[in-house]
Amino acid sequence: MTSTKFDVLGVGNAIVDVLTHASDEFIAEQNEKYGMMKGAMTLIDTERAEQLYGDIGQATEMSGGSAANTIAIVAGLGAEAAFIGKVAEDQLGDVFAHDLKATGVHFSTPRLKNNHPTGRCFILVTPDAQRTMNTYLGAAAEFEAEDVQENVVSAAKVSYMEGYLFDKEAAKDGYRRVSEIARANGREVALSLSDPFCVERHREDFQDLVDHHVDIVFANEQEIMALYQTETFEEAQEIVRSKCKLVALTRGPKGSVIISGNQTIKIDAIEPSELKDTTGAGDAYAGGFLYGYTNGYDLKACGDLGSLLATEIISQMGPRTDKDLKNFVEGLKKAS
Repeated sequence: MTSTKFDVLGVGNAIVDVLTHASDEFIAEQNEKYGMMKGAMTLIDTERAEQLYGDIGQATEMSGGSAANTIAIVAGLGAEAAFIGKVAEDQLGDVFAHDLKATGVHFSTPRLKNNHPTGRCFILVTPDAQRTMNTYLGAAAEFEAEDVQENVVSAAKVSYMEGYLFDKEAAKDGYRRVSEIARANGREVALSLSDPFCVERHREDFQDLVDHHVDIVFANEQEIMALYQTETFEEAQEIVRSKCKLVALTRGPKGSVIISGNQTIKIDAIEPSELKDTTGAGDAYAGGFLYGYTNGYDLKACGDLGSLLATEIISQMGPRTDKDLKNFVEGLKKAS
């Protein structure tokens, strides 16, 4: 077994977020014309991406991607972190790499050198702070098993994979390759289900991953119910208990539930001073949880730190923060 160089490795879509405010009327109009489902992630092509960019007006651009957001949180808390994902040899690819490395994350995936530009995700935030995402994957969708860096995966305590990348067949092979390398080296593998519609598109593949290739699952209430097609959260909770070693299920204002064997730990939600944008809440929760998990915290403390970070993120626009996240660790230690 190689020594661990990284606490957490993230594997997922390397994309740049384009954030803007939008009215419910705009979302409804876009849904009628183009199938833009409020609160969900919709995949779009190059032509639609260009059209939407013109329709949304003023916007803020920043590096994003679900797993990348989680890894930025992990690094910000003071852990050693790495990321594997695909960007192009273009300006947005430079921006993504610069932003991620600036947080202290190791990122050395070879750039894509064909006609696919770096991916981007249009995030429209409505007055109720709900986020509706339209994603042009671009270069991110070209991730495949050959991009999996064995020396990086084998050196990470936990490899964390986002479900969004599952929309391409080659990426599924890449995920299984990550799991093979990690487990061969005595490491753990975590998976985020990402989105209920994504789960519905790939239910059998996700079930196979959870049953045979993953040690830790992150999901929200809708995602876990979609995975097992249950009528209630409690039913899904009991099914996944028998499938996976460790499960963290978020429930928005209801808090979260951590499941490990016969143990069930309920974590209270922390009400934000102001709810501005739910983008990245689950990413931040996973980041806080995984930091705690790889640094020897008990499961309740892992969940508490996840909740603290999620609350911080939904109190602002965008999935990342410029604040010194190490203060959250100190605050948790003092509270406990």
